[in-house]
Amino acid sequence: MSVLDKLKQMLKGHEDQAGKGIDKAGDMFDEKTGGKYSGQVDAAQEKLKEQLGAQEKPEDNPPA
Repeated sequence: MSVLDKLKQMLKGHEDQAGKGIDKAGDMFDEKTGGKYSGQVDAAQEKLKEQLGAQEKPEDNPPA
């Protein structure tokens, strides 16, 4: 069993909290680096959310 599989199993039922944690960590990283890597951080956040099943629902995040 891979580490990612273990994480998925542990987070089952807590996808929303995992998504919030991913967002918070990415935002903190952006703050510490002055936004220098914001594009890469955003892409990594989305990929992590996708992998862990913490993807936001489209109706919760309307287009700007």
